[in-house]
Formats: sequence, C-alpha cells, structure tokens
Amino acid sequence: MNWLKKDISAIFERDPAAKTFWEVILCYPGLHAVLLYRMAHALHQRGLILLPRVISQIARLVSGVEIHPGAKIGDGVFIDHGMGVVIGETAEVGNNVTLYQGVTLGGTGKEKGKRHPTVGNNVVIGTGAKILGPIVIGDYAKIGAGSVVLNNVPANTTVVGVPGRVVIYDGERIPSVDLNHEDLPDPVAEMLHCLQKQIDDLRFQQEKCLKEDKRK
Repeated sequence: MNWLKKDISAIFERDPAAKTFWEVILCYPGLHAVLLYRMAHALHQRGLILLPRVISQIARLVSGVEIHPGAKIGDGVFIDHGMGVVIGETAEVGNNVTLYQGVTLGGTGKEKGKRHPTVGNNVVIGTGAKILGPIVIGDYAKIGAGSVVLNNVPANTTVVGVPGRVVIYDGERIPSVDLNHEDLPDPVAEMLHCLQKQIDDLRFQQEKCLKEDKRK
C-alpha cells in the first residue's frame, strides 16, 4: 500500500486547500478515481475484461474521471478537481504527475496498438489540455491550460497554444512540482497585443498625415 501513501501525500504537497487526512479521503474525487483505477487495473492485469470496465464506469460516475483499466499510472499522481479528465487504454503516466480538470490523454483515430500518450515523471498538465496520439511528454515538462499537443515534448520544456508549441526557458530546469501554470505564456493574448500595437502605429501615422495636410 505504499502507492496509497504516495497518492495521499501528493495531495497535501500540491493542494493548499487540503487540511486533514479524512478530508482528503472523503472529499477528493481525483483520489477516488485513482483508487478505483488501481483496483480495476489489478483485475485487468489478471486477464479480466468486463469487471474492470464496470469499475472504471463507477469511478466515472462517482468522480467525473474516466481512466481505462489498461492505462499505466505511476505513484504520487494528483488529479486536481478531476471533472472531465479522460485517460485512454494505452496511456502511460509517470510518477508525481499533476493533472488538472478537463485533461485528455487520448488517441487520434481507430488505430490499433499503442495509440495514447506516454507522460514522463514530474509533469504538470494544465486545465483543459488535450494530448493526443502515441507521443511522449518528457520529464519535468509543463503543458499550458487549453493546449492541444500532437507532437513529442522534450524534457524540461513548456508547451502552450493550439497547436502546442514548445517554449524553452533559457535552458533552466523546471522544478519537479511547479504548479504555477497560470504564469505560462498566453499565445492568444500575445497576438492581441501585437494587433493592438499595429493599430496604434497606424493611428499615429494617420494623425501625423492629417496634421501635415492641414499645414499645407
């Protein structure tokens, strides 16, 4: 049961709202989803098919999180709030990973075999991010909220946007548990800022031309 201690410890380490042991046990749907997944996964490994899927559907009803019993999930995984999280059958999630609500680790079609992402250790995936296909997310990576990732992500990098693009921070290593995903770059805001600057420049040029015409 060492994994249970790690899963509970992960919540206390990463969620300042967690106050007591019983609060975490009774009131954290992400933990409930992971516990039921581990039960279903153990049965799945023994060759059972229907019962593990039934357990995964019960977990979905109880927590709003859908994890296929065939997925592989490491220790210390924290699913914050949880609602809308989907993890596919061939997905692999490393140790000390943090998933926020609405995250999808999904496939891109009806292909067979390995068709879901592999997520390394100490990865943070922001709210609503979609990681699709048999791609690899390297250790210590951060995926920004709302990003759509379709290609491999190197270790120690940050990905933002649709489609996701890598942002490297001067080669600095991203801390193992860095939850400040609200500080990630916003490509939409950056584009709007550039458009506003262009509008201001055009307005300045127009006013300058009007002043010159009046002088003439």
